[in-house]
Amino acid sequence: MKLSIEISVPSARWRALPRARAMARETIAACVAESGFDAPAGSEIGLRLTDDAEVRVLNARWRGIDEPTNVLSFSALPVQRANEAQMLGDIALAYETLAREAEASGASPADHYCHLVAHGFLHLIGYDHQTDEEAERMEELERRILARLGVSDPYAGAAEER
Repeated sequence: MKLSIEISVPSARWRALPRARAMARETIAACVAESGFDAPAGSEIGLRLTDDAEVRVLNARWRGIDEPTNVLSFSALPVQRANEAQMLGDIALAYETLAREAEASGASPADHYCHLVAHGFLHLIGYDHQTDEEAERMEELERRILARLGVSDPYAGAAEER
């Protein structure tokens, strides 16, 4: 993979997922393969594995929502210059929210983590879910990425709920 991933882990809570760094790299490689995204050599992203308190501050500052969330993506695109390395953006994940959501959904924290890393990365490369059509497109790609990793479909029950 031509993409550099800078991972910082300021929260000790992430020790509960000892393979978090490796899983992030595997997930992003699957994202690149499934999406066909072609990052110029030397391009990079930042991944910050933190806690609810820090994500709450980021969410309040950048989105005006004063509460924690599971994942935030800060895309640096569309700075693209053909064949030039670039910073694609940053992803921040909150451990406590991830753990609560995993427990509530019956998913393992590792599987939910892979889903959130994939979701965050897809936002960095231009995917969104503001409309039903965009959401369906993004969710289908997430399903393929996660299947490649052996992670079950996180949206399996959502079709019946709609």
